[in-house]
Amino acid sequence: MSRSAYLIFKPASDQRDEQELLEIRAMLEPEFNLNVYFTTPEVSANQLAHQAVENGAEVIIASGGDGTVSAAAEALINTDIPFGVIPRGTANAFAAYLGIPSTLKAACQVILAGNTRLVDTALCNNRPMVLLAGIGFEAKTIEQADSEAKNRFGALAYILAGVKQFWQGMKPFETRVETESQTVAIQQVTAVTVANSAPPTSVLAHGTTGVYADDGLLDITITSPQSRLEGAIALYHLLKSGFNDSAVELDNVNHLRARHIKINTAPPQPVVLDGNLMGTTPIEIECIPNSLNIFVPSVATISKD
Repeated sequence: MSRSAYLIFKPASDQRDEQELLEIRAMLEPEFNLNVYFTTPEVSANQLAHQAVENGAEVIIASGGDGTVSAAAEALINTDIPFGVIPRGTANAFAAYLGIPSTLKAACQVILAGNTRLVDTALCNNRPMVLLAGIGFEAKTIEQADSEAKNRFGALAYILAGVKQFWQGMKPFETRVETESQTVAIQQVTAVTVANSAPPTSVLAHGTTGVYADDGLLDITITSPQSRLEGAIALYHLLKSGFNDSAVELDNVNHLRARHIKINTAPPQPVVLDGNLMGTTPIEIECIPNSLNIFVPSVATISKD
């Protein structure tokens, strides 16, 4: 008897939806009794996922970008219900971190193979977080990467917006970070990033010795360059750290790990959560260890490549 699976599908802004859904159905329906639900401006992926859990779904699958995946994942925290991801967004950073392929067919094959593992999640101001929260520079970059640019250039839109933001410069701010074991106060900060998981392309998250989604901890990176040159040097070392898991050793890059974090800034700063703007500081984040049971490729453990 086929297992009951709920597919939460976020429609794109172009004309690909019908063909992509047909391809997904063709792959999954021989194995699953597939129920398809579409997100709308009025009905979120989070609401649909909670409905699926209440209806006794044996598998829940989210198809969209990082925001859709994050919203759906919240309903599955600590449920043991297997969660599938079919990436169809702009950055698809969570899927990339987990090694989930970017093509529909290959992503469906990961689900059909049935290999799962437990990863951490987090709550940021009581909102779900699977990737990261960015304060300052990253949030400003997301603001500048509008829908038209993302549709035209894809993930390159974020890079272009980041280059523009870097060149324009950013007004520094003061920040205070409190964890269960220490308090750090730094002036002249341009970015604070709190990561549960992050691929190497999430450059500002990689101040620590590797970002791991199954260690029960959040990774905090605070950057405070005082010039464009210092900023360029910091970005180079952060990018290198993302690929070789070596901590950045610069005076203007601070890093720490914790399970519970409170962050205040003066003045308040915009915050981006899993790719979507969510308001301004202050924020409070708590890691929930081993709380999401997710389909991943069986050839390796969680990969950042």
